[in-house]
Amino acid sequence: MSISKKEDPRTIRSREMFKNAVFTLISEDNAISNLTVQKISDKAGLNRTTFYLHYQDIQDLLTQITDEILKELSDKILALIDAKDLSEKQQLTQLLDYLYVHRNYLLSLFSMNQFEEQLFLLLKQLVGARRKNSLEELPADYVAIDIRTSSLVGIIMWWIKKGLHFSSDYIANQIYLMYRMQ
Repeated sequence: MSISKKEDPRTIRSREMFKNAVFTLISEDNAISNLTVQKISDKAGLNRTTFYLHYQDIQDLLTQITDEILKELSDKILALIDAKDLSEKQQLTQLLDYLYVHRNYLLSLFSMNQFEEQLFLLLKQLVGARRKNSLEELPADYVAIDIRTSSLVGIIMWWIKKGLHFSSDYIANQIYLMYRMQ
């Protein structure tokens, strides 16, 4: 059993500042390809040397941010798998709120087609587990998991790209009504 060392608060703060700088720059420009170490460092209020203490390059930073977002999404989706009816819509709303907060970064990832597949795999796990845990016997010709997952990913992507005038709660209710999350 290994004991993990507690991370230095300055390291945590610096990484958070770099991450927020990336989010701000992407929301201003919406193009990951225009990011530079200098722009990120300037926006974070830190210097390039500090950047290179934490990351090898911009791709390393983006990979770490993406991994962090996927981990948080995975945790939220796993919570949905085990949700009971009473809290299911609320947890779905929290998942959508999380996606809303990170929408600009996610849109950039969508455009690079890196994130959509990961989101699909996470949601497929949710749909499959909910179906498996269902007390109802599903008919043999029930909608395939891949098709249901694709439509769920499509709804979420449409919402992030074009439908943000609808609240997370409204979209969660619409998804719940359509799928009853099974």
